[in-house]
Amino acid sequence: MRPTFSPELVNEPFGDPGLYVDFMFEKRALLFDLGDLTALPPKKILRISDVFVSHTHMDHFFGFDRLLRICLGRNKAMRFYGPPGFAAQVGHKLAAYTWNLVENYPGDFVIDVWEVDAGWQAHGTRLRCRNRFQGEPLAPRQLKDGVLLDAPAFRVRAAFLDHGTPCLSFAVEEKLHVNVWKNRLAERGLPVGPWLKAVKDAVMRGAPDDTPVRACWSDPGGAHERVLALGALKAEVLQLVPGEKICYVTDVGFNPGNVQRITALAADATQLFIECVFLAQDADHAARKHHLTARQAGHIAREAGAKLVIPFHFSPRYAGREAELRAEIKAAWAGLP
Repeated sequence: MRPTFSPELVNEPFGDPGLYVDFMFEKRALLFDLGDLTALPPKKILRISDVFVSHTHMDHFFGFDRLLRICLGRNKAMRFYGPPGFAAQVGHKLAAYTWNLVENYPGDFVIDVWEVDAGWQAHGTRLRCRNRFQGEPLAPRQLKDGVLLDAPAFRVRAAFLDHGTPCLSFAVEEKLHVNVWKNRLAERGLPVGPWLKAVKDAVMRGAPDDTPVRACWSDPGGAHERVLALGALKAEVLQLVPGEKICYVTDVGFNPGNVQRITALAADATQLFIECVFLAQDADHAARKHHLTARQAGHIAREAGAKLVIPFHFSPRYAGREAELRAEIKAAWAGLP
């Protein structure tokens, strides 16, 4: 199955937390947390459509200024999501600068900030460069089942966790994965090509089987076009399978409420990115810091049924001992004592 998402940690595991999720067939990417973004080149930052911030401790919010610097002067819009107090904190960041010459900028960078409360009410503020980033209120939204973003092919769901302050964890859920059998296409005299994206889009939006699909391509024999019924393509050349799920969990204490909410959010995750801050021998210190040990993270991954676990957010106190952290989470995930 060819993946739709391409997730990668922004930094090495001892660096600031952050996850960049690129889309293989769309000109967009998602960013989870705004820590140090130095490792992300401008071309990757400019692909970002939505930013999800777990909380605003410095190592999760420090990179806002780099993103802002790269996007200023461009006709680009982004959506930001965060916990209670988030809109004011974004506003304070922007208020630290002087914006008297923004009318000279060639493009209008626009940020829609959505602040989510524990009752899953989302309160929005639009911040436009051309308006000197003065807040313009957006109509509030009630979020069903913690879904922050609902796109045709995927959704982003959140859960509230406790880090001594409200902290969000996130899951990117592909609604359905559409595979194309290339050999069956060839048997029908059809090539792969851009026209298949329209087919996949029609399937994702639930278009009826009699929907006509236009297949257009060129080869040495000239230009070709055929009109096909979506239902016939679904039956003969497509395979519909459950979609992927990528989960991002960081900065949480090991308590029953957090464990229950994480395992529900990350259930059967294709990939679980989870913090792995301390070794089990330092569990008391981890509890005081509201962080997970490697063993606790592995236990959660096992309870969630995660298929692949990627640990990150290692404490610098273990510099040179990365293998111990990885061994501990791996053993717990496998159910070993």
